[in-house]
Amino acid sequence: MFMRDTIYALSSGQPPAGVAIIRISGPGVRFGLETLTGAVPEPRRATLSDINDFSGQLLDQGIVVFFPGPRSFTGEDVAELQIHGSRASISAVLLALSEFRDFRPAEAGEFTRRAYENGRVDLTAVEGLSDLIRAETDSQRRQALGQAGGRLKELYEGWAKRLTYARAMIEAEIDFSDEEDIPGSVADRIWADMSELAGDISIHLETARTGEIVRNGFRVALVGAPNVGKSSLLNNLTRRDVAIVSDMPGTTRDVIEVRLDIGGHLVLLMDTAGLRTSDNTIEIEGMRRTMKMVESADLVIELRDLTDKTVALTEEMSAIKRLVVWTKSDLVDESVMDLPESEMAISNTSGSGIDSLLKGISDRLSRLIPSHGTALPTRERHIIHLKQCLNALQAAVFDTGAPLEIRSEHLRGSAQSLGKITGTVDVEQLLGVIFSEFCVGK
Repeated sequence: MFMRDTIYALSSGQPPAGVAIIRISGPGVRFGLETLTGAVPEPRRATLSDINDFSGQLLDQGIVVFFPGPRSFTGEDVAELQIHGSRASISAVLLALSEFRDFRPAEAGEFTRRAYENGRVDLTAVEGLSDLIRAETDSQRRQALGQAGGRLKELYEGWAKRLTYARAMIEAEIDFSDEEDIPGSVADRIWADMSELAGDISIHLETARTGEIVRNGFRVALVGAPNVGKSSLLNNLTRRDVAIVSDMPGTTRDVIEVRLDIGGHLVLLMDTAGLRTSDNTIEIEGMRRTMKMVESADLVIELRDLTDKTVALTEEMSAIKRLVVWTKSDLVDESVMDLPESEMAISNTSGSGIDSLLKGISDRLSRLIPSHGTALPTRERHIIHLKQCLNALQAAVFDTGAPLEIRSEHLRGSAQSLGKITGTVDVEQLLGVIFSEFCVGK
């Protein structure tokens, strides 16, 4: 039987720290624990132990936890050594581990890869773990946590079972149509379910844009006439001087982009060139880029000047995509503002209305996200394979004139595309790319 190396790595943050966690996984874990600590502790029970090297010299004292396979993260025997987080302590323990035969440092993502290879997680859960490690906002954390917990896997496995059942019924009719105990036209009864499944997948694909947005960030554009306060608002929201603020029109010539956490959403906030009539070729190019950004933005904050009632710039936009914000409220009497309920006023000078604006942005973005329990595809490869799955399924359902053998083959192709998402079919080329995204120790 092939024996794998035992791998080890620092799985906590870089030292110095209060506590450092060294993770070990593989067939040599029990021997390693007996040598370093004198015994294998009771499974899943934190045990205070001295940690010694081969010569018996004390390296550190820490908490040891043992997780016997297959009920461990990797599916193998796993141990975690929780030691003091100094560079010296970590180096001493890692050096001691390196002296064991068939022990070696783990590669990036190798613990998670072993979990995948041992059937502990599927590829969607692996990707969810990767996203969870990198999550910057609460919405990213929730989405990644659901995916890492198997939300997508459960959905896709349910679909796969329906496809498998459909194929079985069709092939039973093909192979045993002459048998008396096989009901006639069994296949006819499964096409309604396959048509319903095609509808489910189509609806699921419509949410793909949202999944990508949560993972990569909402694109929010600040637009308006020159000197309306776009750059000042950007600086206000970021609490630093990101953009140049000047009374001279046309200061902003290119798109300035910053990352913000607004109401738990990752937002890519973009300051754009002021929109006006100009003969300056550079400024014209800036305005062209502004309009292109407006088209691709998830939300447009249109700024208007309360002291100079500027003509609306984006009337053709839906109310969901546009949020009208009036600036320079400190320069006018509040009693004469008379703004619609859907619009608001702010002052970049006094800060009045900024908190309400942040809430307004968060509320608008929250409307774009389905409920927390919804499983969303989050990566381009998910979308590609889902489209392939849907195309093959629709060919099977709607090509009613084709022989059952051909329609069954379409169903097989649909199931195969679905399997590529979870990692049950033909994904070897993907593995190196996916696991390379992980840090060492995970």
